[in-house]
Amino acid sequence: MMISSLHTSLFVGASLFRQSNNSLRSLAFCLPFSSAPASLSSDKLSNKKWRQPVFSALDLGGVKITKQDVVRDDPTNNVPDNIFSKLGMQLHRRDQHPLGILKNAIYEYFDTNYSNKFNKFDNLCPIVTLKQNFDDVLVPEDHVSRSYNDTYYIDPQTVLRCHTSAHQAELLRDGYTHFLVTGDVYRRDSIDSTHYPVFHQMEGFRVFVPDEWEPSGMDATSFAAADLKKCLEGLARHLFGDVEMRWIDTYFPFTNPSFELEIYFKGKWLEVLGSGVTEQEILKKNGVSNNVAWAFGLGLERLAMVLFDIPDIRLFWSNDERFTSQFSKGQLGVKFKPFSKYPPCYKDISFWINESFTENNLCEVVRGVAGDLAEEVQLIDNFTNKKGMTSHCYRIAYRSMERSLTDEEINDLQWKVRELVQNKLEVVIR
Repeated sequence: MMISSLHTSLFVGASLFRQSNNSLRSLAFCLPFSSAPASLSSDKLSNKKWRQPVFSALDLGGVKITKQDVVRDDPTNNVPDNIFSKLGMQLHRRDQHPLGILKNAIYEYFDTNYSNKFNKFDNLCPIVTLKQNFDDVLVPEDHVSRSYNDTYYIDPQTVLRCHTSAHQAELLRDGYTHFLVTGDVYRRDSIDSTHYPVFHQMEGFRVFVPDEWEPSGMDATSFAAADLKKCLEGLARHLFGDVEMRWIDTYFPFTNPSFELEIYFKGKWLEVLGSGVTEQEILKKNGVSNNVAWAFGLGLERLAMVLFDIPDIRLFWSNDERFTSQFSKGQLGVKFKPFSKYPPCYKDISFWINESFTENNLCEVVRGVAGDLAEEVQLIDNFTNKKGMTSHCYRIAYRSMERSLTDEEINDLQWKVRELVQNKLEVVIR
């Protein structure tokens, strides 16, 4: 349930509609869990070319999903086509992909040090209820992550999960006490080299019974916190080697106490993950009273970019063989060799904003037009005139990682962006 910022999960603090169709809502309430080892299907996935499969219906965690189930022409639905196209790609289940290699390295650590005690889930459906995504992990009703600006809503009660913690409560109710949950998560976000609206998280969770902490003479919370830190320090050494570490006290709504782990790597402190001792309310609500538990969460892209020297988060989605051929199953930390560096093209857009304008909405428009050709959207100027009207000027960087873009292509993209910004965001272009 953790990660140290909203971008990597509600645990990660450094970097977080419509209900007319009951069929999808009931679908989200009965998502089946598969406890089969991830390796059963990952080899098959690894042998296929890395491209978006063309299906009339996707099978997500045993649930059949069509585009009409997720993307609807309705003002209460804010899931665009380009986000639906990422469903089912499951980069974390590809053994020769950097994210799959990292996931398997973490699995190896837990299997070796905990005698295969942890159940692993990496194929749970990303369509969840509002209750699963927020209420079950004690996210306050007024928390910013619940807004349409931050979360992809299918309908008022159903979302694309923002974090893998959305499955925590159901796993606890099903009797699991040690588990790792890995999956793709979705968050409306800015456009730059480290942010993407689809990313991947892993959450770890462990429950202790009184017989485990009472002989130590420690209180339950202190025992769980000490065990958590020992576990995660071992994981950091497994991934990064013999590095200096430090713990930072922090706040998460679902753990108390809460911690972030940082390591000193390549000359600077790097935040690795968020963690803490699970709030008793969560345990009690899910049938695990009189016990104590810890949880942690980490963002796979965040760590993989460091371990593999991958400079741009968009590269994880690349089908270019010059990228994909550089990585092999089980080879953690192979350094990415840039195969090209095409020049960026910059275009500015200025407009008078209205009260409902948000930067995330602008980025959604840009991504909807340019897709992964949009490298960065940056606010470069703003001012308010004597009439109280506020102007923003944004610089959009367009760049392909695989080829040079023509002036004609860029101009066409920019005109489409201008038109949609004006029509969809209802701003006045300057």
